[in-house]
Amino acid sequence: MGTMPAHVPRDRLDIRFARSGGPGGQNVNKVETKVEVRFVLAEADWMPEGARRRLLESQGPRLTREGELVVSSSRHRSQARNLEDCLRKIERMVEAASRAPRRRIPTAPSGASRARRLRGKRARSETKRGRGWRPGED
Repeated sequence: MGTMPAHVPRDRLDIRFARSGGPGGQNVNKVETKVEVRFVLAEADWMPEGARRRLLESQGPRLTREGELVVSSSRHRSQARNLEDCLRKIERMVEAASRAPRRRIPTAPSGASRARRLRGKRARSETKRGRGWRPGED
């Protein structure tokens, strides 16, 4: 497994700015504080291959048809802080994707959990049986 890069190389990213909603007062309509960072995931040779593959699987909604990963931020009032936020998000995503998921070891349900499940089923059955119509009730 590869190692995580110290930082995301800014020169390999497509950074765009736009006017953002949210906080900003009168500035909100005239200053482009929203930051959108894009990069083609398949060409991101600065991250481990396994991480790229896992990001392709896990970040479906953030991927464009062209295979670009899009990360945006408009949490802060300043463009610089939103850019920093985007880069931090990407670093966290790459870091999380760099760790291979732990294998799940299948285990059988315990006797106590089986008994709890059956008790719950019986109680639910009784509740439902009590709702039915019985002869002599009107």
